[in-house]
Amino acid sequence: MNTYAYARVSARDQNLQRQFTAFIEFGIEKSRIYADKKSGKDFERTEYKRLLKRLKSGDLLVIKSIDRLGRNYDQIITEWAHITNTIGADILVLDMPILDTRTKADTLVGKFISDIVLQVLSFVAENERANIRERQADGIKLAKQNGVKFGRPRKEYSDEFLSVAFDYIEKRIPLKTALKLSGIKQDNFFYHIRQIKQLIN
Repeated sequence: MNTYAYARVSARDQNLQRQFTAFIEFGIEKSRIYADKKSGKDFERTEYKRLLKRLKSGDLLVIKSIDRLGRNYDQIITEWAHITNTIGADILVLDMPILDTRTKADTLVGKFISDIVLQVLSFVAENERANIRERQADGIKLAKQNGVKFGRPRKEYSDEFLSVAFDYIEKRIPLKTALKLSGIKQDNFFYHIRQIKQLIN
């Protein structure tokens, strides 16, 4: 039996170290840790696919938290079933020890509880994604209704800029990513963030 780990962050400039540290403390070799810097909206990820090719029946896959595996409810359930049923490997979620399919070797109740908790948590993760999209759309609509303007000569903000701004305001992306996506300097970016906050509050 081999033990592997999978880590993921959404942006290229976000840090994987916290997840790596947890895996190493668990006793997993660095050569068996796979990591992607990509959105969790689907499973089209290079390192994740490499990991699946390595996984065999009886192996253990460790992840830090369920949202590191993905954020799409239906896809998480499908992928979980593929790993545990089709491949025959086990999964352990470090931040939620009850999500440990190794319990199926002891009792059917353990397996049942693990599957139920997974479905609840996956639903919560997917629901939060939907809520984020709704809040962002509402924020952009409100900002435009209140006449948010951008640049000189004065013109309306684009939906793309407002999307970046709201991602930054809600701490979904770091400043470095926001500046890169918006294409403006830090002082100017902060000015417009203040303007947007005033108009949506």
